[in-house]
Amino acid sequence: MSDDARAFVPGHVTGFFTVDRVDDPTKAGSRGGGIALSDGVAVTVEPAAETAVWLNGERIRMDAVERVLSALRADARVTAETPLPLGAGFGVSGAMALGTALAANAALDRGLSYNELVTIAHGAEVQAGTGLGDVVAQARGGVPLRLEPGGPQYNYVDAVPGHARVEYHALGALSTPDVVGGDTEALTTAGERALSTVVKEPTLATFMQASRQFSREASLLTDEVHEVVSAVIEAGGDAAMAMLGETVFALGTGLTDAGYDARSCAVYPAGATLDE
Repeated sequence: MSDDARAFVPGHVTGFFTVDRVDDPTKAGSRGGGIALSDGVAVTVEPAAETAVWLNGERIRMDAVERVLSALRADARVTAETPLPLGAGFGVSGAMALGTALAANAALDRGLSYNELVTIAHGAEVQAGTGLGDVVAQARGGVPLRLEPGGPQYNYVDAVPGHARVEYHALGALSTPDVVGGDTEALTTAGERALSTVVKEPTLATFMQASRQFSREASLLTDEVHEVVSAVIEAGGDAAMAMLGETVFALGTGLTDAGYDARSCAVYPAGATLDE
């Protein structure tokens, strides 16, 4: 047994998605598309007498992480660091769940496979109500297209074969449970249309256009986000809203060119990894 183990999980911005509910959390989730980001979450796990979760130096409660540790029959100290804002559409909770699964498996010698750990993390996040598809996308990396809901044994993941600089500008947070907990029929119809569009023409430009259309059709586009996206497009860039957060992401230097103080990163081609 190791003293501790460390994993890195990319951030993830979702452009469009569906809501697919079933009783089994490993089969529930969403279909959709997003971008894995080089800005991510570094998670360190070490055995402890009782479980404690820390994010950027502050002790927090995170149900998805605690569910992962419970599934692995583990008490541990989980320490995470990230430049990404929490609750703004970057998949931080999914990254922490997946990073905890990978690192705890190594630190505690549980001997589970990558897909088994992804399944545990995905199910934990679905049960926690903090996400529906980030974990599977973060395990894949790149620009993943989730063609079926659920964990990796149920969800075939395709991808847009693209790479780009990515900028993002966070305006605020949106509540995932509030959005996905009610009537999601119109949202799911819009998500299916967007996914079909990108599958037929898998380019970054089509992905961005489909993401913008989805945010409008799903009635998720806020006035503040619309203003920023419009400014980027008027400046000749390409931008869309991150789901679920009041966050704008853009390709290249779109946000900077439009006059916003944006943080930059890039498409992260690899999925979550364990540091050796």
